Amino acid sequence: MPFLGQDWRSPGQSWVKTEDGWKRSSDEKNNNVPEAKRCCEHEEFYKEELFLAMSYDVAAKKRKKDLLNNNNSSSSAKVPYFHRDKWIYVHKGSTKERHGYCTLGEAFNRLDFSSAIMDTRRFNYVVRLLELIAKSQLPSLSGVAQKNYMNILEKVVQKVLENQQNVRQIRELLQTLYVSLCSLVQDMGKSVLVGNINIWVHRMENILMWQQQLDNIHINRPTSKGMTLTDLPACLQLNIMQRLTDGRDLVSLGQVCPDLKDLAEDRLLWKKLCQYHFTDRQIRKRLILSDKGHLDWKTMYFKLCRCYPRKEQYSDTLQFCTHCHILFWKDTNHPCTANNAESCSIAVSPQGFINLFKY
Repeated sequence: MPFLGQDWRSPGQSWVKTEDGWKRSSDEKNNNVPEAKRCCEHEEFYKEELFLAMSYDVAAKKRKKDLLNNNNSSSSAKVPYFHRDKWIYVHKGSTKERHGYCTLGEAFNRLDFSSAIMDTRRFNYVVRLLELIAKSQLPSLSGVAQKNYMNILEKVVQKVLENQQNVRQIRELLQTLYVSLCSLVQDMGKSVLVGNINIWVHRMENILMWQQQLDNIHINRPTSKGMTLTDLPACLQLNIMQRLTDGRDLVSLGQVCPDLKDLAEDRLLWKKLCQYHFTDRQIRKRLILSDKGHLDWKTMYFKLCRCYPRKEQYSDTLQFCTHCHILFWKDTNHPCTANNAESCSIAVSPQGFINLFKY
């Protein structure tokens, strides 16, 4: 028995839609063609149209994906992803008012880190947070958060290339991130990173390009003939050196000229630096004597840095309100219901920021 559809048309016949309804085509050529051949031709035509439609959809999706993943080399194709929230509510469980919990990636997306890196007071804070995320927390971020991470990192590199400051710090950040990505892609497998593996290869190439740009940076000396550091009295130069919290900065400063080198080797300067970063107990465990029988504070400092974490100090940090569980920047008035909101706010270090979202 031949197949009959719901509209009583069998396969292979040509029908046209008219005002009176569907009617069989009166084309003599089609009538002279056997029914099986007309059916085959109709099927081939349908397959060709379907293939063209699928090819168009695939091409359109690929172009859209390349645009979102910043694979296009032109700057106009890059779509940055920045949020500008000054504060967020950190909830760690479902309640009647809120469902779900806040993740590290969500907090990283919503807080205004894109503007924070333009603030000199918050720059070191954000860079340290990027470094900690690169070391261990990158796989825990969502795909949008990972993309936002790379966009903010690119903005940081461009800022350093423009003002020629914090070059060594950003170079170390890029090296840490590149080593972590190599480990994630090769050792642990590509499944820990969200997105196509080619996207991350492209991002790793960008990191190498940024490292090359930082290596080729040339710091221009000021053209004005004003007073310089070497023109100041030795006591003022030593007082300025005491404000430095990184021993590597002291070593670099001592390489400028012989006079600064003698001041950079001052034992009292390195002693205060050790006492600032480390406790007395930690110092007693790493005592080193020089050839003259005195404590070699400079050598002790670099040895202590390899054994213990240094003290971190930032001009401005994120604040966490213990009363309303809101994470906010210091200059933001968050909606706190406490009588004394300042007493409920505590400073959050970069590591403390990450610890807030460990469940």
